[in-house]
Amino acid sequence: MTKYRWAVILPLALAVLVVSAASWSVGADSLESVVDVQKYNRSIHIMAMLLVGFGFLMVFVKKYGRSAVTATYLLVSVALPLYIAIHSLGVFGEPVDVVIDKLILAEFAAAALLICAGAVLGRLQMEQYVLLAILFIPCYMLNEWIVLNGGLGVMTAGEFIDTGGSIIIHAFGAAFGVAVAMTMTTDSELSTEIESDFTSDRFSLLGSMVLWLFWPSFCAALVPAEAVPATALNVVISLCGATIATYLASIALRRKISMVDIANATLAGGVAIGSTCDTATPAVAFVIGILAGTLSTYGFAVLQPKVEKMLKGIDTCGVQNLHGFPGILGGAAAMFVVEGIANHTQLMGIVVTLVVALATGFVTGKILATFGRRAEPYTDAEEIIVED
Repeated sequence: MTKYRWAVILPLALAVLVVSAASWSVGADSLESVVDVQKYNRSIHIMAMLLVGFGFLMVFVKKYGRSAVTATYLLVSVALPLYIAIHSLGVFGEPVDVVIDKLILAEFAAAALLICAGAVLGRLQMEQYVLLAILFIPCYMLNEWIVLNGGLGVMTAGEFIDTGGSIIIHAFGAAFGVAVAMTMTTDSELSTEIESDFTSDRFSLLGSMVLWLFWPSFCAALVPAEAVPATALNVVISLCGATIATYLASIALRRKISMVDIANATLAGGVAIGSTCDTATPAVAFVIGILAGTLSTYGFAVLQPKVEKMLKGIDTCGVQNLHGFPGILGGAAAMFVVEGIANHTQLMGIVVTLVVALATGFVTGKILATFGRRAEPYTDAEEIIVED
């Protein structure tokens, strides 16, 4: 029996050696391919965030759900190819060689665009959403080039810390959107109530949960493979901190739980941890999440009416409360969390981003306004076939 065992074992051993030798010869390429596949998986998670997460989060407006989802489809479908086309031309610096990285960077731009669109949701005609995307993407890329890649010599490339886009994606998108809203809100819209109901709130909460679920992939999309687990843990812990803080703050400020707070401010931890998602400790991430959730809830419950009255503009989705304030908090937190950071560079990056966003957003709003206004805001019936 022994010789028969060896007759089986020896050929198997030789086969293993042959396969091993083959894998050694292409080891680097195989590892690269595995990393690309992992990035692909995260990119699909981000796509779920863009279409399902953002799409359903924005259907909280009672009579505008069909339009909100349609606009989401259009915004993403314009943003992705437009970003990749401009990027491939090398207009804003040298294009990235890795194909999957191009897609992820384009998805980041699409996320910032959806944040921006949330500020004027329900007050644009459908073709104006498309025009918004066309105008927004080059502005976003300009700021990305200046702050991250040293464009125009304003900042040193690589010194600004913003791994998960607290500033570049969230704060920029929010500030741009608020600037557009300042030029696109009419007097009648200021006095029009944004209605929600049981069904629209449930769908909005579904979108929020999809965003919560996949946010670790968003922040970890382009970090080195060895940093992905720690990054994912930090993001989840920060989201947990924000969720707990949202519940407590909502009770404290409103006496009852608000679905607006639960659907939005619970995500603020993901926004704020972005800048330091790959460098913070879980304890620090939890604190950042708590601060972000509290700040965001305070924004929705207290600040938003005052800010809208001051600016004479309606921020439909409250993007300044979810993405703007927590984004700035996250970018500033990097100065206390990341060792060896250049504080003046970090501050400059935040300021430059806000200035570029507000200036280009204001001009974009003026351009959009020349293409007319909706007859009635926050309703599908003006542009969508609605069956009774």
